[in-house]
Amino acid sequence: MAALAPDPALRLADTDHLRLSVAGAESNVAMYLADFGVPATWLSALGDDPLGERVRAAVAAAGVDVTHVRVDPYRPTGLLLKSPTSTGTHVHYYRKGSAASALGPDLLDHEPVRTATLVHFTGITPALSASCRDLVTRALAVPRVERPYAISFDVNHRAQLWPQDTAPNVLRSLAARADIVFVGLDEAQTLWGGHLTAAAVRELLPDPRIVVVKDGSRTATAFTAADTVTVRAQRTTVVEPVGAGDAFAAGFLAGLLRGEPVKGSLRLGHITAVSALKVVEDHGPLPPSCSIDNLLASTDREWEAQGDIAQYDTSPASTSMP
Repeated sequence: MAALAPDPALRLADTDHLRLSVAGAESNVAMYLADFGVPATWLSALGDDPLGERVRAAVAAAGVDVTHVRVDPYRPTGLLLKSPTSTGTHVHYYRKGSAASALGPDLLDHEPVRTATLVHFTGITPALSASCRDLVTRALAVPRVERPYAISFDVNHRAQLWPQDTAPNVLRSLAARADIVFVGLDEAQTLWGGHLTAAAVRELLPDPRIVVVKDGSRTATAFTAADTVTVRAQRTTVVEPVGAGDAFAAGFLAGLLRGEPVKGSLRLGHITAVSALKVVEDHGPLPPSCSIDNLLASTDREWEAQGDIAQYDTSPASTSMP
């Protein structure tokens, strides 16, 4: 979808100038995967309008295959407005009746999905409409052993998009059937219980192969069948936090896809999150490859000496969905 944000970063009601960019959890993940050299295809729908043209061009310019994105002549491109305040960035969505909200389960029948290594969804998609929920539900209804691809699922709870009291059960049911799950500890506590620990989140989701619990600016912990690995976040100055959770997911997935161990994948997630934290837009430039390699090769003591990120958004593929 398209995104508008005040430039400079003021409250939306106080600004005279807006910066136009591109947003969307799945497209953010796809663009970062392309940055890492992972072939990525974005499947979604855009309106037949100037904002749709802008979104399509920007995602394509990042190296993502957009040839399968539908153009809807009857529905508009979705829109997001950011309003930075002293207590954080407030996001206002205009997605009801958008082109992407009309997508449905038939999207899974096309070649880019059938031949993918990994399909990435977030909890935003099933919140958009009944047909979008059917899309995600159908994908995850296939038993793991019968899937031709792995499915990653970022819970990415956006309360504004959900009917009251429906999100907790739906998001837990969908996450439970994925192969790889990302969830922020804060959003897990909001959805499933205020006193949950990272280990308790894993107990709620015992079946996914990997569950990654992000504890804000402090740590990220990956639970696998064999081990539990925790990696501290990096230190950085935060320009704008929205989108950093998507960047983290992309970095972690890129690590797995290129054969990094779980610890290296968590580090790559943190490194990628920092690139989003340092820009107003959701997608920022990665560090040079040599710097990334040095960070991945550093000892635990060297990595930990870098400290913590001040804050990043935790509630935010080879093939990526709307």
